Amino acid sequence: MVTKTFLLLQLDSEGAPYSRVAEILESVGFRPETEGYDFVYEWGRAATVRETLELADRIQAALRGSRVSFRIESTDTD
Repeated sequence: MVTKTFLLLQLDSEGAPYSRVAEILESVGFRPETEGYDFVYEWGRAATVRETLELADRIQAALRGSRVSFRIESTDTD
């Protein structure tokens, strides 16, 4: 099993530009996604719930002050 964590963003028109948000997320390890989500993080292995929560904490810290809301969803694939 391999875990993927998907990220859906909601940007504020008064917040950081999308290009800057993308740079921030790419520095955390995400890559742009086109299938219903904005970004995906591929773990390369099965991740634990604790690890996905820690990833959410890193996202929140990286985006602090950008006026961006986000939703994450992790799933295991074969």
